[in-house]
Amino acid sequence: MTTDNSMVQMSVHSLPDPAQAAASPKRTRMGRLKMIAVLLVCAAPVIASYFTYYVVRPQTRTNYGELVEPQALPAELGLRDEAGRAVASASLKQQWLLIAVAPGGCDAVCEKHLYWQRQIRETLGRDKDRVDRVWLIDDGQPMRPALAAAMAGATVLQADRGVLAAWLKPAAGHALEEHFYLVDPQGHWMMRFPAQADARKVQKDLMRLLRAANSWDEAGRP
Repeated sequence: MTTDNSMVQMSVHSLPDPAQAAASPKRTRMGRLKMIAVLLVCAAPVIASYFTYYVVRPQTRTNYGELVEPQALPAELGLRDEAGRAVASASLKQQWLLIAVAPGGCDAVCEKHLYWQRQIRETLGRDKDRVDRVWLIDDGQPMRPALAAAMAGATVLQADRGVLAAWLKPAAGHALEEHFYLVDPQGHWMMRFPAQADARKVQKDLMRLLRAANSWDEAGRP
């Protein structure tokens, strides 16, 4: 009898606690809600700055550049540096990017385009360190040596033209090489400037965006 009572006692203690079983899905839901809350807190400054720029104050300014639906930086752009080494697309993040696209030979029109790209960045003053000027070469040819001095301090990379054209799109009736493209620090293409852009108006757009992003954006990559 003693043995039977022990067996009964063991079988009773091995049963799951109904209260604990009922609480388990509740704890799972609470854990998920907490995780979502943390993510929202982390993203709040970015969301707030975009909301301020695009929604709260649209009546007080007119964009010179054309806002586009943000397009994420492709995981693979076929990027290579001047030495032919592969460069990860993600390495371009955490800076605002003012992108120009042109063949390596770069004719006089292209050279002028790159000149204004440099001037626009320089006119940003102390905020210029938050913006990288990027030249993406789309024809597989090396940069013309005569441009090396002018491109000092810029990011010059070879890119796969097909992938590039699927990401950055020109305005109707224009070529990819005619525009400046603005990419935010999260890696999203979000603005396209007109062909033969007015440098002063581009600079004004950039200054407004940098002010709106001042609460979360930092100068330079870590």
